[in-house]
Amino acid sequence: MKKLFSFMFSSLVVFAAFSIVFLLYLRSQALPASKMEQATQMYDVHGEIIDSFHSGQNREAVRLSDVSDYLVKATLATEDRNFYNHFGFDPKGIIRAAYVNLQHMAKVQGAGTITQQLARNLYLNHERTWTRKIKETFYAMQLEMHLSKDEILEQYLNQIYYGHSTYGIQAAAKLFFGKDARDLTLAESALLAGIPKGPRYYSPYYDEKKAKERQMTVLQTMVESGYITQREADRASKEPLTYKPLEEKKPAAAPYFRDYVRNLAIDKLGIPEEQFDEGGLKVYTTLDLRAQKIADDVVASTLKDRGELQAALVAVDPRNGYIKAMVGGKSYAENQYNRALASSRQPGSSFKPFVYYTGLQTNRFTPVTRFKSEPTTFTYDKGRQTYTPSNFNNHYFDWIDLRTAIAKSDNIFAVHTLLDVGAENVIATARKFGITSPMQPLPSLALGTFPVSPLEMASAFGVFANQGVHVDPVAILKIENSSGRVLYEAEPHEEQVADPNYTYVMTSLMESVFDDGGTGSRVSKQIKRPVAGKTGTTDTDAWMVGFTPELSTAVWVGYDKGRTVSAVESYLAAPIFADFTEGALESVPPKLFPIPDGVVNVYIDPATGKLANEDCPNSRMEAFVKGTEPTEYCTQKPAPAKETPPKTKGNSTWWNDLKRWWND
Repeated sequence: MKKLFSFMFSSLVVFAAFSIVFLLYLRSQALPASKMEQATQMYDVHGEIIDSFHSGQNREAVRLSDVSDYLVKATLATEDRNFYNHFGFDPKGIIRAAYVNLQHMAKVQGAGTITQQLARNLYLNHERTWTRKIKETFYAMQLEMHLSKDEILEQYLNQIYYGHSTYGIQAAAKLFFGKDARDLTLAESALLAGIPKGPRYYSPYYDEKKAKERQMTVLQTMVESGYITQREADRASKEPLTYKPLEEKKPAAAPYFRDYVRNLAIDKLGIPEEQFDEGGLKVYTTLDLRAQKIADDVVASTLKDRGELQAALVAVDPRNGYIKAMVGGKSYAENQYNRALASSRQPGSSFKPFVYYTGLQTNRFTPVTRFKSEPTTFTYDKGRQTYTPSNFNNHYFDWIDLRTAIAKSDNIFAVHTLLDVGAENVIATARKFGITSPMQPLPSLALGTFPVSPLEMASAFGVFANQGVHVDPVAILKIENSSGRVLYEAEPHEEQVADPNYTYVMTSLMESVFDDGGTGSRVSKQIKRPVAGKTGTTDTDAWMVGFTPELSTAVWVGYDKGRTVSAVESYLAAPIFADFTEGALESVPPKLFPIPDGVVNVYIDPATGKLANEDCPNSRMEAFVKGTEPTEYCTQKPAPAKETPPKTKGNSTWWNDLKRWWND
């Protein structure tokens, strides 16, 4: 007996020493790398969800504090009653399960703890082998050494499978009941806690009767565990449950914009593709879902029954560069090519404002500069080459000034201007305004023969709307990881690239596009606010690029394969622009474009370009940069007593501005 006692004591000491060394070894080892896929959420500028990204798994992680206490208790009662009292594995549970299994001569009860289940989900597969079970136990012990009980439970609740490609309690609560995990009732919690045992059997979407029976079992287990009373269980079992209809994933509200944001995050910001799709990121964007829906609806209704005709639309807030809406085509399901970003279509006459701004800014032109609109052959390259443009339908206007040239989209005037100010200077202007597509210093540049993207055009026209300040387009405001740490936050780059006096004069000139006789006059009645812009038409492209003080929008219409657009199709871009602009700004009071201090308004005689007096009955108000206005009158008689309208002041109201605009 003495030898036996000595042997047992020595063995116990050796076992204790071995156990201590083994535990210290486990404690010193880092946990294996685990991958918990979580759906990345994308939000619009108002916090509304646009779409979720995941690789077949719907998952959204939450903190334990954001989970209903009922759900936590139901899970503990069902899966691991001794969770807070064991060290990763439960000896009592193992003995109890072994006894029950021996009684039935089959495996009818498992002994896996919550920690062991988490270890299996994080690091192992689900094969039924002793090797896997041993590894599972070791990993469970490591988890217990590295994490607190609450941290283990939190990870478990975010990992567990609830069926229907849904992982984690937050995604499950939204799937089944359309609410957050924190808001689950006792009845709802008991039902959800019972599903992981067999998602194919206990999901109410597959068999509501079995799901109800399983809920009753969970409630009774909670009573036995002391978490609730029998009365609470009975009341919960009688509570009617309303399940959210199980629907197929709906298409994203803004699929072209979603893809654009994803590519920006991966290609420009350096976020790994796997992390973006499965890392549970929160991506906050500039999109306005309301404006996006209006854009989608307008494009769809305009192109209905138009065959293969396509369209693109981009709307940017010129004040901060925020992309508010993006349509890359009439059907994302049929074609994912984003035409809003494609630098492959000629802008046509919509490029002319950059030509004319260059003329104004170099003081070589004013709004009353005149050229004769007639068939003209221009020479360039030191007389070695010629260029003979023509007007649409060979329609010419004789002597016209700059305002008329813009309103009528006269090509002869545009080429005159470009050759006068220099094509290189026009390219420099376009670059300052944000156009990065390739351009060459040729006379045809004045007519927009070098392709650009709708996004470039919307951003560049925003400089006119923003008093000469260019703000780089912004799509992503902020990206947070699943823990709330900010991975990226936008710092929009803005720069004063143009003189606000000249951008205002150009804006005033482009307002004529929507006047009677202008190329945008067909939609003038659809727009109930001051607006400026420019149309553009080539054989294969139709454009309308325009802006208000709050929104700069580019619309392109055409065919993917360069097919010629018909005369009727070439007029579709303007209605899309008008309907979208009015719809998107419906709740915004109309505003005038603010007049800089360096601008004066005088009455001029359109026929001569001189100051008007009583002998000039067809006079009109014209804006000039101070010092460039005419000084001579159209006749020798004294000037009429007409007052220059007051300028917009910082404290004026939109209503006063609107009345002044209307009276002018």
